[in-house]
Amino acid sequence: MPNLGIVRPSKLKEVRKRLGLTQAKLAELAGVTQAYIAKIEAGEADPRISALDKISRALEKFSAASTMPTVEKLMSSPIVSVKPTETVERAIKIMETKNISQLPVINVNTNVGSVTEATLLQNISSGRDISSILKREISDFMDKPFPIVSKDDDSEVLYPLLERNAAVLVTDRGKIVGIITKADIFKLRRRSEQNLSPQKSRP
Repeated sequence: MPNLGIVRPSKLKEVRKRLGLTQAKLAELAGVTQAYIAKIEAGEADPRISALDKISRALEKFSAASTMPTVEKLMSSPIVSVKPTETVERAIKIMETKNISQLPVINVNTNVGSVTEATLLQNISSGRDISSILKREISDFMDKPFPIVSKDDDSEVLYPLLERNAAVLVTDRGKIVGIITKADIFKLRRRSEQNLSPQKSRP
């Protein structure tokens, strides 16, 4: 529900309930009393423009936060990774078992590279001896590390990163705690649709 503008008093209750807010929570967000919100919704108060502006801004802010979840809500955790010294064969087995197409290469919680099905397939199909490739270390074939974001970042930071990378790693105070792939972005759409649907709330 972007760009709400100043909400008309007659529409306040409708908008509040659509966002799943109670009168008490809206009052807290807007810095007014619950009784004041109740009077506006009942048509018993004629609010000033300044008061409506405060309430509308609170609704706008809550709506934006609700429809744009943080990175933490989208990430997969615990993270599945490989060490640079593990073999290509080991990486392939992990991807097959976990039904994933990419793996970060982690060395003592340091993001040192990445490996994808596409990269491995390219090397295997290049005419090189498959058995020798499978026995070699991941470090011989890994790509650049996946980019990193904080778990508290808004999910909108993911779009440009996932346009150029197979995945994005998520950190919490410097520690890698999760991963987000292009498939995870579909969660954003489901979350957005849920937040835009009318929800029941107590007055």
